[in-house]
Amino acid sequence: MPLFSILNRYFFKEFLHKIIVVTLSFFGLGIILNLFEEINFFKDFDVGVLLPLLMSLFKVPHLIYKLFPFIILISSIWLFLKFIRDDEMTAIKIGGISNAKIILSPCLIAFGVGVFFVLGLTPITSTLAQKYFSLKGGYVKNNDFLAAITVNGIWIKEKNQNNYSYIRSATLTDSKLTEVSIYQFDLENNPLLRIEAEEADIKNKMWTLKNVKIYQKDENIDVKKINEMQYLSAYDIKSIKNLYSNLETVSFWNLKKLSSVYQKRGYSTKEIESKFHRAIAFPFFLLSMVFLAGVSIMGLRFRGKYVGYIFFAIVSSVIIYYFNDFSKALGETDKLPIQVAVWMPVLIIFVFSSIGLIHVNQK
Repeated sequence: MPLFSILNRYFFKEFLHKIIVVTLSFFGLGIILNLFEEINFFKDFDVGVLLPLLMSLFKVPHLIYKLFPFIILISSIWLFLKFIRDDEMTAIKIGGISNAKIILSPCLIAFGVGVFFVLGLTPITSTLAQKYFSLKGGYVKNNDFLAAITVNGIWIKEKNQNNYSYIRSATLTDSKLTEVSIYQFDLENNPLLRIEAEEADIKNKMWTLKNVKIYQKDENIDVKKINEMQYLSAYDIKSIKNLYSNLETVSFWNLKKLSSVYQKRGYSTKEIESKFHRAIAFPFFLLSMVFLAGVSIMGLRFRGKYVGYIFFAIVSSVIIYYFNDFSKALGETDKLPIQVAVWMPVLIIFVFSSIGLIHVNQK
């Protein structure tokens, strides 16, 4: 068997072991930290400790997915540090394997793990997140104000001092709702009236309804027609756009379907596009983390204790996290095209690491 194939198996075994150890460490830490948050949330309910623990188990897998690039970075630093500290680099180089090839194998492993995460695990993490928000929503004290976008249109629920209103609209275009129906009920859920309007301008919370028909108690008699009327709502265009579906509950496989629904209803799809492109870029992001770790560790070669490596891992993770978050914000606010905002951090890491690889490969 060729030497490089044997080494590839060794790299795979060692790297996968370190990824599992670091992931379990993050998972355990996430459970502990989130458990305190859930216990604090449920302190006014007699639910014991099992429900907060279950909620943590539902929530943490998605957090692991978000933090996985940094898990890969730490695992990669640990892997390359082992090669150096155990003097395995000498034995590998005697076999004619260059530093570039040593870095390449873990890169390909990380890429494969990234593909598996996106295609195989996001349906699981999104389902768990959906269960988390659904279960927690049942304990939220104030459910009087809700907004959602579905295949049947845009739905809004709000409570006034003396009644409830359920609002349905077919589409949202710019700052206008079209084909608006407003159903009003008293506090005992008895129907009061129904308002139909061709459109509603919702630039502010005082909506302007046009071509209005008012039906008493949801009956099609005694219709009152008004060209224009004002309706005071708890929502305006800005607040409505901030209250749609949580994308944490949507898997990679359902993003395109959700995007088509949003487009049909007139809602912005920028966040969905951003998540889709980030999912495509995820394996390359993991690959770039290994690339960065390999080039940096082999190039820096801190002497003495592990403090230098730990400091490097922490600083690198913080810088990459905030830069990635900043790039995402630029894309979702139209400062940069979505594709550029998503791929820019990955490309910058690749360029930086490629320059370092030239130096490392000469050692």
